[in-house]
Amino acid sequence: MNSEYSVSLLKVINEIGLEQYYMPDDPETLLVCSNNIDRPGLELIGHLDYFDSSQIIVFGMTEMSFLAKMSEEEQRKCIEPILSMKPPALIIARDLKPSEAIIECVKMYDVPLLTTSDTTSSVTAALVSFLNVELAPRITRHGVLVEVYGEGCLLIGNSGVGKSETAIELIKRGHRLIADDAVEIKRVSKKALVGSSPDNIRHFIEVRGIGIINARRIFGMGAIKVSEKIDMVINMEIWDSTKVYDRMGMDNEYMEILGLEVPVVTIPVKPGRNLAIIIEVAAMNQRQKKMGYNGARELLQNLGMDISPDDIGRKKIDTNW
Repeated sequence: MNSEYSVSLLKVINEIGLEQYYMPDDPETLLVCSNNIDRPGLELIGHLDYFDSSQIIVFGMTEMSFLAKMSEEEQRKCIEPILSMKPPALIIARDLKPSEAIIECVKMYDVPLLTTSDTTSSVTAALVSFLNVELAPRITRHGVLVEVYGEGCLLIGNSGVGKSETAIELIKRGHRLIADDAVEIKRVSKKALVGSSPDNIRHFIEVRGIGIINARRIFGMGAIKVSEKIDMVINMEIWDSTKVYDRMGMDNEYMEILGLEVPVVTIPVKPGRNLAIIIEVAAMNQRQKKMGYNGARELLQNLGMDISPDDIGRKKIDTNW
């Protein structure tokens, strides 16, 4: 899948641990825009109809042994059509030595040549995993992201409802802050959302009446985390006496974020409620639900009511978030 985002080749090199064999320009200015990796097969024999030049190319034992059976001139005829389309980089795995034909072609078309001692499968898996995160579709939304008992809880609600204050109480109780005020959410796979904070405001929290504080410096390194998977959304809203709130937990509410459904719990806020403890319980309850246990269902069954999975409703909610 092509992405509208990009990552510098230097960051790829540093993250994967690649060696620079030939670099035509500053790798910081060279950009990678595709999270797919290409291991040429039919391309080496001239079938380039579906070749995507935005993908990094990886040569392993198979490709190098195929080329090794040819003369230098034959190798150039195989490699030149591919490199003439200027892919972001060519990586040779297993510390295999590039042939003179490969070196001539990368220099002719200014294609970075990188090497690694890792196996082809290992370097390909590492590249795909890294690029899936760096080039993932993303949005930035107002909220607070905290890790509570290993569950990523995204706190949302109107400004002033108490999200940051609740996050501080959770930190004091041993949980960790990922982002305050602005949460950058990435869809890193078909099933997972990961949240983080923009670099320039990471670890900072705004507390009305006090101002801006640095959670890492006040509470220590154990109080913060760079990123976390989003497992549930906590919708905090001012208590409305005319609204009927869920008291059983039989209905599964969710909201869509970047096309994925995320469970939602709506918590009414009013003086006297300990929101930090309520969120802790919500996180543990959500973990139990993921493991197949529903406390409300067991209670109703104990009361003699026959509850089937069809009786548990699903409701999509819309917020002003």
